[in-house]
Amino acid sequence: MRICFVGDSIVNGTGDPEYLGWVGRVLRDERTRRAELTGYNLGIRRDTSAQVGARWNEEVTRRLPAEFAGRVVFSFGVNDCVQEVTPADSLANCEAILGEAKARWPVFMVGLAPIVSSEARKRAVHLDGAFFELCAGLAVPYLSVFDALMATPLWLDEAGAGDGAHPGAGGYGRLAEIVLASPAWRRWMAP
Repeated sequence: MRICFVGDSIVNGTGDPEYLGWVGRVLRDERTRRAELTGYNLGIRRDTSAQVGARWNEEVTRRLPAEFAGRVVFSFGVNDCVQEVTPADSLANCEAILGEAKARWPVFMVGLAPIVSSEARKRAVHLDGAFFELCAGLAVPYLSVFDALMATPLWLDEAGAGDGAHPGAGGYGRLAEIVLASPAWRRWMAP
């Protein structure tokens, strides 16, 4: 099985001194159950939903040839909130990306993480809810991680000690735990 993780700097794991981020930790854990698993981290710092939309297809298609079981995980939107992309544009971009991707591969989406800026964080919580509804309508599994990350000070404390958006190893470890413990993730990985 090959899995592409597509998104922004949170996908990339920016700020993690161990260079694993949540994606590396999820792949490390999943590999204990699937020795043949290959993962690709396609996170790019500061990418908005429009930028992800412009690049994802070519990047994923190169890594998921038809002869291999492939899957795609998307996670983006925080930069839309920071750069003040309109929610309508974010939703349109997300719908286009997911609609095209799910026609070819099993798709999963991980929601927005909180950031230190209170204004951007307010926009993020609203966009997270809108993405949840959009994914429900598209029959794409969506894991909202926002509230779970807000429930512990670890994510925001580490981000606040850094650049205000990216945690360290502890925050990414917590996000990986949330993903791995999710029944939606377990079901998606099962087939």
